[in-house]
Amino acid sequence: MSKILIKDAKLVNEQEILERDVLLNGTYIERIDPLISDENAAVINIEGSYLLPGIIDDQVHFREPGLTHKGTIATESRAALAGGITSFMEQPNTKPQTTTIEALEAKFQRAKATAFANYSFLFGGTNTNLEELKRLDKLACSGVKLFLGSSTGNMLVDDELVLEEIFKNTDMVISAHCEDEATIRKNLSEYMDRYGDDIPMEYHPLIRSSEACYLSSSKAIALAQRTGARLHVFHVSTAAETALFTNEIPLSEKKITAEVCIHHLTFTDEDYARSGSRIKWNPAVKLASDKEALWEALKDDRFDIVATDHAPHTLEEKQQPYVKAP
Repeated sequence: MSKILIKDAKLVNEQEILERDVLLNGTYIERIDPLISDENAAVINIEGSYLLPGIIDDQVHFREPGLTHKGTIATESRAALAGGITSFMEQPNTKPQTTTIEALEAKFQRAKATAFANYSFLFGGTNTNLEELKRLDKLACSGVKLFLGSSTGNMLVDDELVLEEIFKNTDMVISAHCEDEATIRKNLSEYMDRYGDDIPMEYHPLIRSSEACYLSSSKAIALAQRTGARLHVFHVSTAAETALFTNEIPLSEKKITAEVCIHHLTFTDEDYARSGSRIKWNPAVKLASDKEALWEALKDDRFDIVATDHAPHTLEEKQQPYVKAP
């Protein structure tokens, strides 16, 4: 039977929630109405549960190639589907890094063979691959990723002349991980002087601090405004940063957009005592006041998308001392 009738759904779409039945015919939605009857359809009564369109996750790390002990395109895309995510955009910090057109094309071939969901990939900008970046077909990937603060994979771009050229010459979305590297290194050095490698996890948001986030995000936005580049700021984590984004123009007209992640909307620095390195992310989870400000920015449309930043590690890796734990 190719028809499926979903009964008693709370249909979420276009900023409203409607109580509707939904009739599916094969891979198509045939009808949406308050009350549908079809004797040829298999009936699934979801009893008032929410029915959402397939979700797009604009930031995931599926670890293939080179880090497949953590996860693969197949395993993580299946997990995505289980959570209602039907399309994903995967990041370039794999091994090898996705910083050449050859590596990008190889990822697409892997996904074609193994992905369970719709897919695209970001191309990684570096201090040395500007010419390769200029050769990119803007329809061949979902944008350029810049790590303005080092994170897993160490793809830091810190040459300001190169950054200027990337922003000037990139005719597609530039997605940025914004944390100021100099600030982080200074903070880390101070805590390592006190604790060595085994820094208590609750100091993570003081090492990868609010100051580091705001300084980097504000610099990236100023550079985008000066060059006319299209900038998307990943995983905003501080109250101060929310003031950098606007809700005064339609999304379709924005040249600077912002993302917030589930974990920054869920946890605060108080949770490090209980969860330790299991909630060690970059950027770090911060104060309750930051979390509250992120929710406000999401509700008033200063944020344009919610993402997971799904990035698997093994439990053994996460249980290492602070400096080594990813």
